[in-house]
Amino acid sequence: MSDAAWAIDIDRDDITHAVLFAEPAASLEPGQIRVAIDSYAMSANNITYAVFGKPSGLFGNDQGYWDFFSGRGEPGRLPVWGFATVTESAADDIAVGDRFYGYYPMASHAVLTVGKRGPGGFVDVTPRRTTLPPIYNNYQRIGALPDYRAEHHDYWPVFRPLFLTGWLIADQFEDEGDYGAGQILIASASSKTAIGLGFALAQRTERPETIGLTSAANVEALAAQGIYDRVISYDQIMTLNAANPAALVDMAGNGAVTRTVHSHFGDQLKASIIVGKSHWDAQADGEGLPGPERQGFFAPGRSQKRIADWGGAAFGQKIAEAWLAFMKVAPRLATIDKRSGGEAALAAYQEMLSGQADPKTGIVITP
Repeated sequence: MSDAAWAIDIDRDDITHAVLFAEPAASLEPGQIRVAIDSYAMSANNITYAVFGKPSGLFGNDQGYWDFFSGRGEPGRLPVWGFATVTESAADDIAVGDRFYGYYPMASHAVLTVGKRGPGGFVDVTPRRTTLPPIYNNYQRIGALPDYRAEHHDYWPVFRPLFLTGWLIADQFEDEGDYGAGQILIASASSKTAIGLGFALAQRTERPETIGLTSAANVEALAAQGIYDRVISYDQIMTLNAANPAALVDMAGNGAVTRTVHSHFGDQLKASIIVGKSHWDAQADGEGLPGPERQGFFAPGRSQKRIADWGGAAFGQKIAEAWLAFMKVAPRLATIDKRSGGEAALAAYQEMLSGQADPKTGIVITP
């Protein structure tokens, strides 16, 4: 299948069931382009997309992540972040050979519908996407990205969307006066979103202590990265000072860890924020927890708030500065693991779903 266009379909009701198949190229309609996906990342973030593939209220409507690339009644297409090159164009101002960074299906090719466009890129206006968060529908021309550097190419799909989420969480903490917490506990601290959060918090001169929570086997290596003030194992949570107000950021939706933190701190836990659901098969265990009600963090919503607060240009400049600072340390935080072809793509998805992927690597698929 390596020479043919391929795609991976996922059962909307059972995300463990995924099928690789050859996909014939459909004819383009006016305003559409076909792109060959050059590379994309596979991370725990993609598993969160699958978990919330069906409507869950996340977008404030009856849509979910499956709606980006598949119609109702069809198997789900998993969204991924990556780079693509235009191979066919029926859209004005978009030429064959143009390259874009953005949101694509887990496939070798994709068809996009070009709406608003400019020197920096375009917006996809496929009807089912127009009511979904705008941040996912923007495609950025690589040559126009002010903070793109060729030497960082593979780190863009691996870290960029996750770093942005972590940076936005850190921004919310600062905006909220850190919720009155003297310590911020970050669960699944080896995840790339958590590392982005830890890095962003560390840039502040005055802030709470950051404590990374991880499995015992990861403590030593994660502590050596210097992202957090302290790193402890999950079984050491009860040793933390429960009189010091705390906030929890849960990157993976692990109910047992959440219950331990809530039970230990009680009313001294000032905020409990859940970001992802890569532990998709773990019991949520959220009923009757002492302390604050858990709140979800939704990066697109926070982005839209800050764009409204600061303006798009200022928002972009802040992200660019933060990203380039992070890129000075990212290569020591994760090595790139490149894999090629549809079979490798399917295997990478299954590996990530199983929870066996090495957090110290960034999986990049080249279709």
